[in-house]
Amino acid sequence: MASTAMVALEATIVATAMPNIVADLGGLNLYSWVFASFLLAQTATTVVFGKLADVRGRKPVMLSGIAVFIVASVLAGFSTSMTWMIVFRLAQGFGAGAIVPVAMTIVGDMYRPAERGKVQGYLASVWAVCAVLGPVLGSLIIRDFSWSWLFWINVPIGLASGFGFIRYYHEQQKGTEKVAIDYGGAALFIVAVTALMLFLTHLTSPDSWLTAIELAVFVVSGIAFVMLERRAADAMLSLRLWAIRPIAVCNLATLFSGMAMMGLTTFLPMYLQAVAHRSPVTSGFALTMMMLGWPSGATLAARTFARVGLRRYLLLGGAAVPLGGACFVFLTPESSVILPAVGSFVMGLGFGLASVCAIILIQESVSASERGSATASNIFARNLGSTLGAAAFGAVQTFVFNRYPGVAGMQIDKLRDLLTAGSTHIAADDIVRRALEKSLDMTFVCIFAVSLLVLVSMLLLPKIELASVTGIKQAPPAPPGAPPTPYKHG
Repeated sequence: MASTAMVALEATIVATAMPNIVADLGGLNLYSWVFASFLLAQTATTVVFGKLADVRGRKPVMLSGIAVFIVASVLAGFSTSMTWMIVFRLAQGFGAGAIVPVAMTIVGDMYRPAERGKVQGYLASVWAVCAVLGPVLGSLIIRDFSWSWLFWINVPIGLASGFGFIRYYHEQQKGTEKVAIDYGGAALFIVAVTALMLFLTHLTSPDSWLTAIELAVFVVSGIAFVMLERRAADAMLSLRLWAIRPIAVCNLATLFSGMAMMGLTTFLPMYLQAVAHRSPVTSGFALTMMMLGWPSGATLAARTFARVGLRRYLLLGGAAVPLGGACFVFLTPESSVILPAVGSFVMGLGFGLASVCAIILIQESVSASERGSATASNIFARNLGSTLGAAAFGAVQTFVFNRYPGVAGMQIDKLRDLLTAGSTHIAADDIVRRALEKSLDMTFVCIFAVSLLVLVSMLLLPKIELASVTGIKQAPPAPPGAPPTPYKHG
């Protein structure tokens, strides 16, 4: 939980203080890359570190990730320019790529399924608590100290976490046989994912030649990666692993969940403040309800899934996401803030129910030797979904806004300038406000459509039985030579 908190805090605590950092370091044109570099490195390396944890052991990979994160945090605090800040944030992302999947894998190793849900619920609550605590803590640090302490606060947390793993976590030693690591596959995977994320980030950019190059690099490196992995003796990313039905379904649902969550967190505050003329505190309240719903759903699932069943909770979570998303389809400037607050809470509840059960099901669908890779695949799907959501919903909002009568030719950068001027200025320009309202209405419809895909994905799950004590029931003994089936499905 401490190692996870270190990563979770970093996302929200830095966002609060970025205006102060930019004012000190300059480089406003590089503002978004402070966040993009972190997510880019984390997403591209999550699966790689998950595989390394299976090959080299959980403990060394986790301690390496913590060490990289601490060193990068210290250096980020000493940044003298925005360029160096981006470099050190990239390094932090590498550390996070090791910490998050391996922490969940360690929980999978230490606890039986019936016990694991409770602990996974604790880990889910860490993200929710940090989402609320991060902005508050960041504002206090900026008020009384230098912004460097936003990064240096990771040092005591990381050291305590590392000490805990060294002192108390004793994993079984890996075999002495030498295992070849698929470095070529890892390199191609990182290149392919990096090119894909850059392409999605620049999708609405006027530089079409840049997006064309990034798409070409993604296609070429992706094809080369698949060809290499099909021939590799011990592939970095097992294609067979992703073909297991429960894993494929859970990861697909997680990807759509990541898209819906990113769309909501990005555009709901904009709607409430710029269109409905609500205060930032009010919009923050509506969005915070999702952070309350998530741990509530995770805790409920963690404590009762052994009696209720994994598949029932996954379907319930999948149904709750579009149910909450429907509230935003009917949102109007005159609506009470209760409507988006309820929608946020119900969506968060669905995310919480589904996330804990999905991780348990994925971990029980493979052997212990593949648990790290399987766990990392789900985290990768969520990160990729967040990036897809930011790009796709941003493109929808921009397209509809720029084609509203009276604002033809106005670029999204102009809209961003108006947003920073405050809702009063926007209200004075009725055309801009109406264009923004229509574009966000369409964006919420698209978010609802994606949230429906979460439920559709969950409906593809096979039937799963769960025993309250032993965990997931095993299928009948397979014939000699047949691969084991760690879950019972229909």
